[in-house]
Amino acid sequence: MTEDEDRARAFWDAWLERTREDQHGVLSHAQLHEAGRTHGDIERMLRRKELRRVHPRVYVNHTGPLTWHQRAWAAVLYAQPAALCWTSLTEPRKDDGGPIHVAIDASRRLRPPEGIVIHRVTGLAKRQFPDKPPRLRIEDNALLMAQEAETEIEVVAILADVVGRRGVTARSLARALERFPRVRRRRWIKELLADLAQGTCSVLEHGYLERVERAHGLPRAHRQVPRRTANGHEFRDVEYLAYGLVVELDGRLGHDSWAAQGRDADRDLDDLALGGKETARLRWKQVYGTSCRTAMRIALILRRRGWDGTPTPCGPDCPVHDLGS
Repeated sequence: MTEDEDRARAFWDAWLERTREDQHGVLSHAQLHEAGRTHGDIERMLRRKELRRVHPRVYVNHTGPLTWHQRAWAAVLYAQPAALCWTSLTEPRKDDGGPIHVAIDASRRLRPPEGIVIHRVTGLAKRQFPDKPPRLRIEDNALLMAQEAETEIEVVAILADVVGRRGVTARSLARALERFPRVRRRRWIKELLADLAQGTCSVLEHGYLERVERAHGLPRAHRQVPRRTANGHEFRDVEYLAYGLVVELDGRLGHDSWAAQGRDADRDLDDLALGGKETARLRWKQVYGTSCRTAMRIALILRRRGWDGTPTPCGPDCPVHDLGS
């Protein structure tokens, strides 16, 4: 071996060692080959237990249980070019051994081995991922999860979970939405993010009108009713003038307060249903998650305040049935 070949061999050996350290002991066949290891070399290392096959053409340098980081690296190297996503975006507090979720470009076809879940994202091949291991941006990951959500309330919960994290805002989510031209409910999500960015709640207001009021035959309310307060003029979102009931819609999102806000709104409604206050404060959960139950309790409040109408069930399982006539 010449001096130049020795230097080249030393360079690639050092590169392979750095790569192995960076990837928590996990290497791909392509990386081993780039460092000069032949098929025969790899097979010999496997026999000597210097390597162990994790997935096809992906190896780890020990025979014991894999850490979460090793499973994550093995997944992205198997599916490369790929990025961690979904619930695998960050290391869990406790690794339960569940599957690693990775995103690949929507144009690719790949059958994942056991332990890997594949998600397809349009235009992923054009993006750069400087993290190690590669991972989607928080905003992109939230929209990927929203794309696969079954209901609108799940979408709201997903967005609530990320707003405020590491600089994530409604505006940064709106910019990310431009990278998802075919996401489900795209128009609705765009309007929702515009509301959040502008501090309004027209999507929530429309949801109350369609899902709670109209769908269940409640009396028609007045909207954006002006009133004078110590701080000047303000507008009530929804007001049933004849019955002295105001419905305020709170469309704020935030990871820390999301669950607590839903519980607080439930308690407010229960208090009203028993006959006390004159303002019901509703949030996303009450409008998009439990709209039938909300309609039933609003109907009870209205009845106690003089409404003699009968609410209409929106379907066979709607609890409004239980109110009778």
